[in-house]
Amino acid sequence: MGMEQLVAQARTALAEEPDPWAAFARFLRNALSAQGAVGPLLPLVGGRLTATDEIVAASSRLRAALDDLVDGAHRAGALRADFTSADVPLLLEHLTARIPVTDERATTLHLRYLDLILAGLRTSTTDGPTALQSPAPDWAELSELWNAAEG
Repeated sequence: MGMEQLVAQARTALAEEPDPWAAFARFLRNALSAQGAVGPLLPLVGGRLTATDEIVAASSRLRAALDDLVDGAHRAGALRADFTSADVPLLLEHLTARIPVTDERATTLHLRYLDLILAGLRTSTTDGPTALQSPAPDWAELSELWNAAEG
């Protein structure tokens, strides 16, 4: 399942990277690089899924892992304060657009744009980032996007 793979990537980055920013960036790079021939991981978890107990539990584990990544980067002062863990799934979705090139080239391009995004997300000691113009999504909003009504 895509959510479990993302959880594993987040937990591995947190365990192996002592620097919170490095863990955050590594997770995003690994999530983009792991998409392979099947396409982005997030569409496997995105869309409208019936909110079964298994899906709700997996979503909760993903949220906790992303909270840990983002909170660590915030505490380290490396990640802009107005970026939230709920931004991560949609950021990955945007960064994994299907491009009519080979899988390898698509991954290279996705990682290029990730580097641009990371530069904008990282705080600077000399000149802080400008405020974002819209509010972050919240987890309830993402749940409405992902989960179809049972019926």
